[in-house]
Parts: sequence; C-alpha cells; structure tokens
Amino acid sequence: MTEETEMEMEMEMEMVLHSRPSAIVAALYTLRDLDVDAAVLHGPAGCSFKHSRLLEEDGMRVLTTAMNESDFVFGGHDALVKVLRRVEEMFQPRLMGVVGTCSSMIIGEDLHQAVEESGVGCKVIAVDVHAGYRENTIGVILTLESAYKSGIISHDELERQKRMLEQATRLEVEVGAASRSYIPPSKGDSKIAVANRLLELIAAGKKGVCVLNAKKETAFVFADILKAVNKVAASSSSSSQIINIANLDKTVGLRKIKGYSERILDELAADGLVIDHIVGGLDEYPVAGEKAAIVFRDFYRSYDFAVLLGIPHGVPLAKYGIKTEIFSVTNGPRTIEPLKWLGNDHVVLEIDLHPRTMGATGIIPSEFGDTLLRLMYEKTRNKL
Repeated sequence: MTEETEMEMEMEMEMVLHSRPSAIVAALYTLRDLDVDAAVLHGPAGCSFKHSRLLEEDGMRVLTTAMNESDFVFGGHDALVKVLRRVEEMFQPRLMGVVGTCSSMIIGEDLHQAVEESGVGCKVIAVDVHAGYRENTIGVILTLESAYKSGIISHDELERQKRMLEQATRLEVEVGAASRSYIPPSKGDSKIAVANRLLELIAAGKKGVCVLNAKKETAFVFADILKAVNKVAASSSSSSQIINIANLDKTVGLRKIKGYSERILDELAADGLVIDHIVGGLDEYPVAGEKAAIVFRDFYRSYDFAVLLGIPHGVPLAKYGIKTEIFSVTNGPRTIEPLKWLGNDHVVLEIDLHPRTMGATGIIPSEFGDTLLRLMYEKTRNKL
C-alpha cells in the first residue's frame, strides 16, 4: 500500500469507535496461511489469547515468551532466545514465525537479532508489529514482506497480496465495518422467515444466482449454504434454475488458501454441483465480488433473486444497475446494518462461524443451510 493511498483512506475514514481486529492477530493468521508450523508471540501471556487458541486448533503451534513487569523494564531478549530454542527442540518446525506485540515494540526489542542469536536451524519469519495501526491489514503486509525477504514467497505474490489488501481496506471503509464511526452489532433477520421466502421463490420456478464471495477458511461454511440452495432447487418440482458464481480459483494465493479452494471444489463436484463462473481466489474477495456482479449483469440480469454468501458487501449489484431480490449471509454482526443500507432485502448472520472453521478439512454444516433444508423437508412431508 502506497503512502498516498494510505493517506487517502485515512482522510475518508471517520474515527471508528467499535472494536476491530488488530494487526498482531492479522500477522498470526498470515503466518498460518504461509504454513508456518510454530509461531512465538513475544509479549505477555494473555496477548491475543483467544486467537492463539483458535490457531492451534488449525494446526499451528502458538507459544509465548510471557513477558512480565520485569521484562518491560529490563527487556525480554534472553527469554525470546530461550523460547526459540525450546520451540525447535520440542517441535522440530520446518518453518517458524516470531511476532512482536505492543510490549516488545515499545521497549525496542530486536526480533531479528534474537532469531540470529538463537541459532535455530529452520527458516524464521520475524514480524515487527504492534496493535496500534489503524488497519489490521498492516500486520498482513509486514508478515508477507518478511516472508518475501526470507524467500518464502515471490515478489509478484507479495505485490498481488498488497493490491488485494489495499482493496480490502477500501471496501471496509466505503461499505463495510469501518464505514461509520459506530455500527451496532446485529443478529440479522430471522433465518426461518428468510429461508421460507427463498423456498417460496424456488417453488414458484423463479431463477436465481448464488454468489460465493468468501474470505479464506470461512468458505467452508458458506459453501454449505450454496450446496443447500442448489439442493432445494434440484429437489423442487418447479423449473427453478440456480447459477453458481464463486471465488474458488485453486491456482491463486498462498498454498494453504489454494488448498481450501481445491477441497471445496472437489466436494462440490462429488455432489454433482458445478460452479458456472470462477471469479478469483479466496484471498481476492475485494475484487472477486465486483467480477461476480459484472457476470451477473452480462448474463443473468433478468434473474429473479440473488443469494450472496461470505462478503456480500463486496458484490456491488446496485452499481451495475441490477435490480433483484437479494438474500445475503454474513458472519459479521457489524456488517448487517451496512448491508441493509446497501439495499439488501434479507440479511442473516452465521453466528460464531469463524471458530467452527478452524482446522476444517471440508465443507462444514451451516445454520442457514440447515434451516433451508429442514423447512424444505417439512413442506414436502406436509404435502404427502
């Protein structure tokens, strides 16, 4: 992200008063995406505790130097060197990460020097980061830059990732969780009411477009909703037709993320489900959504409804003059209201989606997908 772009975005942003993710957590997740075996958080034991536990469920060891009051005064360099050696001894990692925190950065700890002094034999991605950045995407960029310097990713991939992050930041500033100074969390519309309306349209033979525009591992849940919508349409006695558009390009992105796309596509194919248009990878949701909207405009403008899954506010149907009944499913309680402001007719929330996707090896059952199928079976039984 250039200085000019960053300044431009800061000018566009109001002060955001509700809590948002930190750059430290973003750095940890990026290390996970880079297939790091173990990451050392150089800070207090409680720093990023919840996310560290979630990441361990996803297969990456997350350890801490557990800095205390004495370390804040005299430094934690020796503790970091010791923990790095201990991690190598315990886990024999192929690739290790070290992430700074507010505490270590304020007192000026040199992570790179500690890595060198530790003498560990594996490659190490050291990330000098803290939680004071306005955008958490800075943590991703710092991690990727360190990965590039360590020879883990190419310069082209680094630049592609930066472009995606710039677009992701702009998306949140313009229409997402950073678009207002305070956005109240919401649980969205009733899943039963929304599912009943969708079933009504399908039963009437209406045609729909299902757009999966998901972010990384969350796609494992949102893909289940795509499956459910298609299953309902296939089971209906009407002539309802569903077109599927998805950001599941398995050739784009970091290795772990490409693996998510491959697994989902394989599972969908095993169920006989076809993606009609692939519009990008799982880390390209800031631009893939717009590509999906263009496909909709060019080929399916006359369709009766759209189901937008994952990052619905990244699919700007109104921008392209598309008027249709919109069903959106998100996992962000603070994106419900922005989606309503954008004119989405029905907006539902997949609660606690993110913890459910950690460590996933395939598509995971969703609440809305389950609601849709249960109501379909119930209506079918009542007809018999």
